[in-house]
Amino acid sequence: MPRNSSDHTALSGGEGSLPEALSVPTKDVTRGWVASIVAINIGINVIFFAPINVLLGLQATAIDAGSKEAILSLVTACGASVALVANPLFGALSDRTVSKMGRRSPWILAGAILGAASLLLLSGATTVALMLLGWCALQAAANAAYSAVTATIPDRVPERRRGGIGGLAAMGQTVGVLLGAVVGFVISGNIAVGYMICAAALVVSVIPYVLRPNDPVLPRQFRPAFNVVDFLKGFWINPLTHRDFGWAWLTRFMMNTGNQMTIVYLLFFLTDVVRYPDPAGGVLILTGVYAVMVIISAVILGPISDRSGKRKIFVIISSIVIACSALIIAVTQNFTGALIGAAVLGLGFGAYLAVDFALLTQVLPSARSRGKDMGVINVANSLPQVIAPTLAFISVTILGGYTALFIVAAIIGILGALLVRNIRSVP
Repeated sequence: MPRNSSDHTALSGGEGSLPEALSVPTKDVTRGWVASIVAINIGINVIFFAPINVLLGLQATAIDAGSKEAILSLVTACGASVALVANPLFGALSDRTVSKMGRRSPWILAGAILGAASLLLLSGATTVALMLLGWCALQAAANAAYSAVTATIPDRVPERRRGGIGGLAAMGQTVGVLLGAVVGFVISGNIAVGYMICAAALVVSVIPYVLRPNDPVLPRQFRPAFNVVDFLKGFWINPLTHRDFGWAWLTRFMMNTGNQMTIVYLLFFLTDVVRYPDPAGGVLILTGVYAVMVIISAVILGPISDRSGKRKIFVIISSIVIACSALIIAVTQNFTGALIGAAVLGLGFGAYLAVDFALLTQVLPSARSRGKDMGVINVANSLPQVIAPTLAFISVTILGGYTALFIVAAIIGILGALLVRNIRSVP
């Protein structure tokens, strides 16, 4: 498998002739830079998970309580479909950006502004059509920002530190998930206020990064001529040519499908099966337990993976742990079991987020297209949001209810864990 910059070395006449934007990073990043990346991850995950966990469900119920599952599945699936296209598309566009702010900062800023506007649209949505429009617009804007911020890590962080930085990024994601649950809890059913809080959180989160851009500038002469056919062809990364990239994509897709199935109907599970008296409060408690465990495992195991030089064994074990959490919830189907399942899920997912991210950055095909390639990887995060609600709906309505849902999620996760062994270039 070729290393990240080998194609450019050949094209440009040697490693020394490459601009910093296209070189393999070797210098450590500053704490302030890391903190700004964590902040953006917090903001983006607040606006993803406050709606997914609580706001969209409450909105669907307010529009038509009898069809709330179908409405939620439709809206989340359509939004994820937009994310499927937006993430790699905006990643590819950021790869070509020659702004004085760098390749990534303009897209982070624009995504935050348009994302805030989309949240304000959602705050007034009283029909399924407006919900769809607002959520799809938010997915496009947020994924523009997310594709750019994800690419900053292989742009700037040496491989030897990516487990630790991946762990801190995972911590930011998890804090965002937790704050999203807090938003759902404190709004006391006021959906509009929840969306407005999300909009403010998104804008504030990007300020530290965009005020002091740290992106290496891409010299104009290194931007390839634009050709529509070649641009579109670039989104296909042949898994036979780049086998490790293909396996890494597939295993991440399977893990996210299983995980998304576990959480997509969490509010309805607490309401209809557990009959928890305060479902929104229950989501907050479970998310809090999950978040604490994610932060602990991500921050500890990411650096351990860096020191050991190994990635796959951490990814395989953490994937199995994640699958076990779904089985725990399937067997118990009470709030105590859900608490245990949330803790186990957090323990596994924290390690997975940190180490699998580091693994992914080490199998990217090209330094010139890190944004696009990470965007293609992020399709493995977004596509499950299209598929998982459908699988969850089928499981709940046809295959046997919530027990079937959690068992199917566990099986998918275990299969994904086993396939990680096929990645060869990363130990």
